[in-house]
Amino acid sequence: MEKTDKVIRIQYYQSPCGELILGSFGDKLCLCDWVNEERRKTIDGRIQKMLQARYETGISETIATAITQLDEYFAQKRTAFDVPLLLLGTDFQKAVWNELLKVPYGMTKSYAGLSSQLGNPKAVRAVAAANGANAISIFIPCHRIIGSNQKLTGYAGGLSAKKILLELESYDFKTGTSL
Repeated sequence: MEKTDKVIRIQYYQSPCGELILGSFGDKLCLCDWVNEERRKTIDGRIQKMLQARYETGISETIATAITQLDEYFAQKRTAFDVPLLLLGTDFQKAVWNELLKVPYGMTKSYAGLSSQLGNPKAVRAVAAANGANAISIFIPCHRIIGSNQKLTGYAGGLSAKKILLELESYDFKTGTSL
């Protein structure tokens, strides 16, 4: 990677369901992703390339706010986030991520439902791929997207993390509804 003076501040956060890497650029959160994510190198490369910046471990006001809000979320004292986000992806990916932001706490939606909401019911696989490319997990709630059969499907943090997050939000797997 070429030398650059632009910096993405990063910090690690140990959640109840796995370690996350948080990143901020300017005053926006651009990263909240699972450290053990198999596509870690690809996602980090995409973010650094799009911002033409390098990672540097450190704290920022944005990361400090994100940590506070994550702590509150995991303590079941927060149901919505207000950290400013910087979405880094294609226009289609950003459209999917913006739709994910509309899925309320404690609720789920299927990939097919999300595709329909975006006006393209046949784009289920593309929507699933965009969902999987989300680099701001939890804040952009990709964990709330499940299969049409109400079953858990792929998640960057692993299905056990997805289950923990949905249970935290009181999702009832037997009935497919919030408690």
